[in-house]
Amino acid sequence: MFPLKDNMPTDRFPVVTVALIVANVLMYFLFQRAGILAGPNEANVIEYGAIPYEISNPGAECEAAGQRIACEGMPGVSGEADPQAPTWLTLFTSMFMHGSLLHIAGNMLFLWIFGNNIEDSMGRVKFLLFYLGGGVAALLAQVAVGPDAAVPTVGASGAVSAVLGGYLLLYPRARVVTAIFIVFFFTLIELPALLVLGFWFVQQLLFGYFDLNQPTGGGGVAYFAHIGGFVFGMALIHLLAHRRKTPPPRPQPRFAY
Repeated sequence: MFPLKDNMPTDRFPVVTVALIVANVLMYFLFQRAGILAGPNEANVIEYGAIPYEISNPGAECEAAGQRIACEGMPGVSGEADPQAPTWLTLFTSMFMHGSLLHIAGNMLFLWIFGNNIEDSMGRVKFLLFYLGGGVAALLAQVAVGPDAAVPTVGASGAVSAVLGGYLLLYPRARVVTAIFIVFFFTLIELPALLVLGFWFVQQLLFGYFDLNQPTGGGGVAYFAHIGGFVFGMALIHLLAHRRKTPPPRPQPRFAY
């Protein structure tokens, strides 16, 4: 399943949602110095991405050491790392960084489809705080599962997951145009948001479970960040949202005689 658009109109232009998308794109191409075919600068990702080991070990810093990342205080690591960006800063810079063009494209598509309605429901300032808070909560959930991981975590997925969790509770009956891929078969179908987002969340739970049991099989995806962000969004949406709309009725099929 891959959502393409929903049927929920907004009353106001989603200024913050668009600004977040622009910020992520600028970060990827300018700050991370990535290109259409080339990925981001590795040293930049290590310094400004969020590394769980640095978060769970305050004061420790990590840097590239050949083909691996070495962190102060790790077994077999001696000496001190070169000065790095403050760990607290990486909690925020990491959620505006991405690992590839496909990575950022997918996240920004989800943010555009579902973020505009969540922004409309709570207002611009609260939505920005909700988004950033969801990103931090998602990262902390990932750190809780793997506190000693010396791998940079980057991406808007955690913050976007908070948006998805909020949308699921706020507009479960909204209709989402979804692309379905089954081997070589492809079709578009309109499904309830409850089904689309519920299926996505169950996927994250299953992949997270398998990732815990086979750590090498996760493909570098922070599933528990997705789970943490989603739960954060579900927990706070009813406290922050004050404008709720009813999804428009489905158009009745017309038959020609």
